[in-house]
Amino acid sequence: MGIEFKPQNKNQNNSSTGAVAPVILGLQPSALVDHVARVDWSLLSRIPGEPGGSFPVEAEDLKCILNQVNTHILASPESVSPLKTIAGGSVANTIRGLAAGFGVTCGIIGACGDDEQGSLFIDNMNFYNVDISRLRLKNGPTAQCVCLVDELGNRTMRPCLSGAIKVEANEFKREDFKGSKWLVLRYAILNLEVIHAAIEIAKQEGLSVSLDLASFEMVRKFRQPLLHLLESRSIDLCFANEDEATELLRDENEQGPEAALDFLAKHCQWAVVTLGPNGCIAKHGKEVVRVLAVKEAKAVDATGAGDLFASGFLYGLVKGLSLEECCRVGSCSGGSVIRSLGGEISPENWQWMYKQMQIQELPITEPGKLSYEVKD
Repeated sequence: MGIEFKPQNKNQNNSSTGAVAPVILGLQPSALVDHVARVDWSLLSRIPGEPGGSFPVEAEDLKCILNQVNTHILASPESVSPLKTIAGGSVANTIRGLAAGFGVTCGIIGACGDDEQGSLFIDNMNFYNVDISRLRLKNGPTAQCVCLVDELGNRTMRPCLSGAIKVEANEFKREDFKGSKWLVLRYAILNLEVIHAAIEIAKQEGLSVSLDLASFEMVRKFRQPLLHLLESRSIDLCFANEDEATELLRDENEQGPEAALDFLAKHCQWAVVTLGPNGCIAKHGKEVVRVLAVKEAKAVDATGAGDLFASGFLYGLVKGLSLEECCRVGSCSGGSVIRSLGGEISPENWQWMYKQMQIQELPITEPGKLSYEVKD
């Protein structure tokens, strides 16, 4: 028995029609398009910021980086085109993964421009059944990001958000959140007002809130506002990778992933620190688990690994799985996206994920409720 992935090009979750609210909402204030390429090390040394992180750049910097990409491309047998352009953004990756791979009803809140990039983003979300009824269409440019992947699969991201269309804090309505169970966020200093406004309404409507720490650069430069957000106790679930965890504890006596996990768990119900090829550690109440990464996952591109780990972990929470099972599902979904270029999982890699879940005897949503079929 195998599993065949079948994405469906339709969107039935429009709140304006009175349909049931999405279980999980993602807040991505600016719709984003990723330009992903495998490049040599020399380019990474020429661009603003440190290799391996994610930090905003101006439009001129983005244009300059894109102009240099073609002369630094690494040959890749997995990619037909040296530059791959796809709908992106951390939250969009997580939401798309939940909808496409796990059959969880999802919606996205934000805004996109009336340009080619905006159309690409809308078409992609629609294709994977993500509810876009809360996505505001505005006059202006859609945000873009260049994702540079080195020969080891490590990614360096430089988003350009300045001047891009975004949703504003005063545009939210309680109807945007009513009936949903989770709100998924990514920490960003430029969106802090929007984040606080969304959390306030979400909590009024009874939603739980998930936060990703974004990047070590973001945590390092804007640690204090992040601490205030965590100390507000409005975050129920927090994801950090090892580098972000290091920056989070920069001024603390205790260091290391385990110390970071304890630190986050003081403020959140669920805390997770991902450790790349070494798996992850997670804590809920007094329970602490450590789960290894799926060894069969060969890293071509780490873009979206944390985002898709979050997809699997949130799926586990929605299904009522144990803390360890949530981490194991996250390990499978995170492992599936790193097998090819970009943060969008191919049908072949969804197949790989389902196989890993079957091997580990992890529950998969009933086939009739998912965009794939079980075949004899």
